[in-house]
Amino acid sequence: MSITSKAAWRGEADCLNCSLRTSVLFAGLEEKDFDQIHRPIEEFNLAPHQVLYRAGDPGDAVYTIRSGLLKLVQYLPDGGQRIVRLVHSTDVAGLEALLGQPYQHDAVVLQPASVCRLPIDVVKRLDRDNPGLHQELMRRWQRALSEADAWLTQLSTGTARQRVARLLLRLVERNGEPACELFSREDVGAMLGITTETASRMVAEFKRKNVIAEIAPGRFRCDIKSLRTIAAD
Repeated sequence: MSITSKAAWRGEADCLNCSLRTSVLFAGLEEKDFDQIHRPIEEFNLAPHQVLYRAGDPGDAVYTIRSGLLKLVQYLPDGGQRIVRLVHSTDVAGLEALLGQPYQHDAVVLQPASVCRLPIDVVKRLDRDNPGLHQELMRRWQRALSEADAWLTQLSTGTARQRVARLLLRLVERNGEPACELFSREDVGAMLGITTETASRMVAEFKRKNVIAEIAPGRFRCDIKSLRTIAAD
């Protein structure tokens, strides 16, 4: 496992009494199902820049994100990197492990995160015996596929200005409020397939035109109407 600090480990998770259980992977499980779990499900706290797993690592677990934000990074032949998806609270990372595959990306923490590690044999056994978990796994696969499609169609096409506007719209829509945390310009460039310099220039332009306004370090209030106009232009 590529978690970079043993101090991040909190210990065995209490899945049955988890406050997020109705919205995470084990939502459909009942008390009798938890009696079948004989290997511990571990809970971790991770700080920004820590690595949950790396591309090529053996896929021995899937991970439920309790809180925080991670990026999935793919490295290009020229040494560059591309952020192919963000993983938010209640999302599942590492689903490829269910197919016996190694992890396909580096999973790197962007914002302080709490993560539960679900051993792959536990998930597979429960999947066989519990139709509710199987359905929830299919929903998670579909969500991940839809998110990947959205990144491909919305964030990898159009002008740099449009891409930045669409990224901001996705972030505020996910938050449910007209404000969001914005990442480093390097990360923004890696998400959108533009250079760091272009990302910096677009953000500066949006600030100058009051499309976004910084209300705290790294946090911006967004003019959603203006962003939608730019995104559709």
